[in-house]
This record gives sequence, structure tokens and C-alpha cells, in this order.
Amino acid sequence: MTEQPPYLAIAAGIRRRIASGELVPGDRVPSTRAIVRESGVAMATATKALAALAREGLVRAVPGVGTVVAEARPARAQDETAPLSREAVVATAVRIADAEGLAGLSMRRVAGDLGTSTMALYRHVPSKGELVRLMTDVGFREAHPGRPTGDWRDQLAHAARKLWATYRKHPWMARAMASFIRPDPMPEAMKYTEWTLRALRGTGLGVHQVMHAHLTLIAFVQGLGVAMELEGHALQDTGVSNDEWMDRNGGRFAAIVSGGGYPVLTTIFEHEPFELDLDSLFGFGLDRLLDGIAVIIAETSA
Repeated sequence: MTEQPPYLAIAAGIRRRIASGELVPGDRVPSTRAIVRESGVAMATATKALAALAREGLVRAVPGVGTVVAEARPARAQDETAPLSREAVVATAVRIADAEGLAGLSMRRVAGDLGTSTMALYRHVPSKGELVRLMTDVGFREAHPGRPTGDWRDQLAHAARKLWATYRKHPWMARAMASFIRPDPMPEAMKYTEWTLRALRGTGLGVHQVMHAHLTLIAFVQGLGVAMELEGHALQDTGVSNDEWMDRNGGRFAAIVSGGGYPVLTTIFEHEPFELDLDSLFGFGLDRLLDGIAVIIAETSA
């Protein structure tokens, strides 16, 4: 009898706990780090075990939380005749990517969730690359700032915060963005760009300065958006929160600093702990970027 691969044995154990009701929808399942520690397997094996459960729809990844038991999806009726559409394909793909990232997204997975064949999807979306482009454009539709209010600074701050909130909702989106130099043609993304460019009309900035200001803001938000996705993966992989991680490593940092050669860091460590997260970095960086644009506008008007 062929021995079952370790990752399948681990997945079976978790599956039994879900089936018995020991783990219910919303409960966190063992993280990859916990599986490595408890089962004595490699990280890759632990990751494959959770991926197998995710493909079955039994678990899902929640950014900032970890891998949890998924809510049971109602079975599709055998006689369901609702026509498949591009919108349905994209919406399903967005839901999968929100839960598991782009690594968990495939045409086969989308087809499975829709209860159809993979070939049927290709009549609506020709490739995974095109699917991700359409998903990203949906994100930009959600990020549209709406009716402009206030001066140029108020408008740019509002637009940047809308995009940041969208990246928080769809952590995969920042990494999915194409090149700034060779962007993919996306109507909703172009509407977002048009909105921000209009915010800078009448400021005295030249055409090139306006475009550079817009792209610099986009690059700033996108960079932190990628960092946010990586932070979410770190939490999912380790099961350790930011506070827990700092509690575990704070002493090591302090020991290194106390050895000398870090006078500025020593000063920081001597002060009370301060709030440092991606939201605070976003707020600080956004204000400084807008300060810089304000200086250029003032110099242009002088």
C-alpha cells in the first residue's frame, strides 16, 4: 500500500477536526509555523497542506488574521441555468484573491467555484493575465474618489486615501499593478488618473510636473500596498501578530543596540514605545509628499 504523502496526512487531520465541529467557520486553523513545530515537517510541506484544504474550499486566508475555516458555500443546483458572464468570472476571481492572494488564483480554481469547466471561462476571459487586469480595473472603480471637494491638496489626499483603502480591501492589487512606464490600458484606472490630474489644474504646474506628481503619489501608495500584502503573508505563515513578534524580538534588538555603535537607535529605544504601523507610515508619507508638491506650486507661482 502506497504511503500517504505527509502534507495529505496533515490536511486529513485538519479536515477531520473541521468535519467533527471542533473547528467551526471563522476559527483559525494551525498556521504553517505551528504545523512545522507540531508535525516536524518542512515549511513547504505545511504550506502544501493548507493549500490542499484551500483548494477544497475548507479554509481561506484572511489578511491580518491568518488561515481560518471557510464558511460553507451552498451547493449549486443541478438545474441552475444562469448564464456565465465576464462579470461573474471577475467577481469570483476577486473573491478568491482577496482570501488567498494571487498565488491561490487560477482559471481552474475560478471554474470550480463557478461550477463550470475551465474551457468555459476562456470564452469570457482569454488568460489569467487578462483576468488579473480586469480584476485590477474593478479595484480602481472602487477607488474612484467621487465628486471633488476642497482645494488641490484636499483632493489629492482624498484620492490617495481611497486607493489605500482599496489596497487594504484587496491586498493583491498593489502587486498586480503593471509598469508605470508601460501601464495596461484600463478604463477605470484611467478615470482615476483623470480625476487626480484635474485636481492639479490651475495650480501653475506644467503638464510634466502634474503627471510626475500623480505618478509619485501612486508609487508611494502602491509601495506601501505591497508591504501590506507581505505583512499579511508573514502573519498567515507564522501565526504571530505584530505585537507578539515585537515582544519576542524586542530584547534582541535592545541587546544589539546596547553593544554600542548605534547612538541614534539608542536614543529611540530609551523613549516610550510609539505607534508604528503601515497606516501611520502612510499618513506621514502622504503629508510630506503633499508638502513637497505645495513647495513646487509656490515656487512656480512666485
